[in-house]
Amino acid sequence: MSLVVYLAAAMLLLAMAVKLRRPRTALRDPLIRSVCTAILLSALTFILAAPHTIAAVNDATGIPNFGAPLTYSVLSAMSCSLMVVLLHWRGGPVERIRRTARACVAAYGLLIAAIVVLFACADAPVERLSDLDTHYANTPYMREMILLYLLGHSVSELVLLAWCWSWQREVSGVLRTGLRLIAVGCLLDVVGFQATKYVAVGARWHGYDWDFLSTFVAPPLASLGALTCAVGFILPRVGPAVAAVATALRDHRRLAPLWGEVSALATAPKPPTAWWHSPQERLHQREVSIHDGLLVLAPHLDDGVRLAARTTALAQGLGEHDARVVAEAAMLADAARRARNGAPPQETPSPYQLYATEAADPSALVELARALATSPVATAAREGTLSLPTANPEGSLSLPTAAREGPRTLDAAASEGSLSLPTAASEGPRTLDAPARTPQDRTHHAP
Repeated sequence: MSLVVYLAAAMLLLAMAVKLRRPRTALRDPLIRSVCTAILLSALTFILAAPHTIAAVNDATGIPNFGAPLTYSVLSAMSCSLMVVLLHWRGGPVERIRRTARACVAAYGLLIAAIVVLFACADAPVERLSDLDTHYANTPYMREMILLYLLGHSVSELVLLAWCWSWQREVSGVLRTGLRLIAVGCLLDVVGFQATKYVAVGARWHGYDWDFLSTFVAPPLASLGALTCAVGFILPRVGPAVAAVATALRDHRRLAPLWGEVSALATAPKPPTAWWHSPQERLHQREVSIHDGLLVLAPHLDDGVRLAARTTALAQGLGEHDARVVAEAAMLADAARRARNGAPPQETPSPYQLYATEAADPSALVELARALATSPVATAAREGTLSLPTANPEGSLSLPTAAREGPRTLDAAASEGSLSLPTAASEGPRTLDAPARTPQDRTHHAP
């Protein structure tokens, strides 16, 4: 049994270490102080409750069973600290919180004093390391001490359970999840630890021997309940941080196709890959490097490729936004292909601004990366097989309009699928690598 409770204590101390990631700033917060105090007292309770620790305490003091009132006192202090934590969590007027917290401390202070006095009055000469509650269940003063610490702990857990269950209906997110975990932990403690203790002690009062409930069933369930409560207490603090790490890892992975497109350029800076960098740092470095790569490709961006890709995407049934992302992906893939092949920049740089450079978060870059990886239009542009209509002999673009509509832009005509680019009957459609037939025609090929 010592191994079980020591393991529970170690997990609780780990939870407290997570809560105190930055001790100087964390300890200034009264809520964090109260949570860490509760977790520390819980861990100390398990350490003191281990039979090996009880034997060491008894030997050190020279008083048989002195470890029992010490453990019960720390358990009562832990029960009080849990109620103080909930008081701070619920919030409200500071004076009311302090007044209620002082009342809890005073009540459990009296309880601890009563436990010590009752043990001093009791006659318990035989050392019991794991079954003291049931062995001395009928001993005067020891009986009252055992019942008193159980009642004090039960009151704390039931109040905590009621508060958490009622409060979780008023909040959402990780705070609600934390409250529910605390409620589950309290329920495990009430049903698994306290109920079995009450049954085992009551059985002794009526002449039955059900000591196994107190000795073998209660400790593991108490450990499980305490660990569940600890997770519930630290989740509201570490939950957002864990979610941020998961999001950064996911976005970093999803940006891989876009990074692969620009990383092949000799001038594209490579993000650092040191093992100590956090996922957020890695994501930020990849975003910065991608944006730098996009700047390198800016002179190679071809609006003709974008318009053709956008028209194709709209014809495939994509929405306006998705068609824009696919068109930008195709334009970027074409620019990267021609830049890798040593093609000169466009004679007239495109003034078009990518959607991915307008958004403040990486979501737009993730959309662009997804389109690069999944869109057949972007694949065709990357391979140089995206069909582009040729210009007319005058080198102009014909945009049909109704007299009542007035002139329309290239994007508006393309969005309606009515962008008309007449070709000679003998030419047919061109690909990105096909040379233009007229001097005025814009080149969309890699020389």
